Amino acid sequence: MSVSLADIDAAAGRLAGHAVETPLIESPALNERMGVRVLLKLETLQRVGAFKFRGAYNRLVQLTPDERTRGVVAFSSGNHAQGVALAAKLLGMPALIVMPLDAPAVKVAATKGYGAEVYFYDRLTESREAIAAQIAAERACVVVPAFDDPHIIAGQGTVGLELVRQARAIGVTLGVAVAPISGGGLISGMATAIKALSPDTAIVGAEPTGFDDTLRSLQAGQRVTIKPTGRSLCDALESPFPGEITFPIMLESVADVALVTDAEVAEAMRYAFSTLKLVVEPGGAAGLAALLAGKVNLFGGTSAAVVLSGGNVDPELFAKVLRSEI
Repeated sequence: MSVSLADIDAAAGRLAGHAVETPLIESPALNERMGVRVLLKLETLQRVGAFKFRGAYNRLVQLTPDERTRGVVAFSSGNHAQGVALAAKLLGMPALIVMPLDAPAVKVAATKGYGAEVYFYDRLTESREAIAAQIAAERACVVVPAFDDPHIIAGQGTVGLELVRQARAIGVTLGVAVAPISGGGLISGMATAIKALSPDTAIVGAEPTGFDDTLRSLQAGQRVTIKPTGRSLCDALESPFPGEITFPIMLESVADVALVTDAEVAEAMRYAFSTLKLVVEPGGAAGLAALLAGKVNLFGGTSAAVVLSGGNVDPELFAKVLRSEI
């Protein structure tokens, strides 16, 4: 099951007037520091504060009237939860979100604020997939995956569609495009769009150390499931395996994956706040962290685009980051 540029174009049509075409900005200070031209795609300014709204809306808007009446169930640590909750609200359908007990409070509150019902689970002892499947069976509702769905991937691919068009509008041919990786929905959608429109652009992912399932999978040539021994500061990037649909796309189109530490992510968040005047959550800052740490292979290019994928950071955690306590 693949995703095409036509699918992403169609998603862009459905999202028009509902999703934000987020800005692509440039910082002279960042350019000077890196020695190349850096463009930042601000998905922090997307509805719900993250790119996830794109895929969620593209999936839900295509449900039949009967499916809309029965509603949807999704599982997420936060941003997909909010994306599905808002999309469901806009389309007038009920939504239940399965969230971990330790999900960031700001994400839980926002999900409830959009009108969704929240079911909590223990991520160490319970399976969110099993819980969602049971709820779907009981309520005859539709499960909305976080990344492993062609409609979700196509919706996230509109980030890449906009990115290429916006870069060209200011005379930039992208050497490298960088994005965070969890299950791979964002980067596989982006890569599909970017490679179709700008074949020479290299696609580079960023993963947290300890959650390097995509890097290991790409090296092995097949999907690898990891068994994390701890948590990552990047709560949004803790998937233990790449998607069944996303992985073949990444295998074909992702040139490299950089691994970033919690300390590097925290430093990127501080840099975004102090120098760029941007609030970015840990997972959303992974690509910038890789760039600032010198871990992004530029493949000889003179320009790089980095997706800041979300800005939903818990205030207390953000304060600790800014005080360099993390």
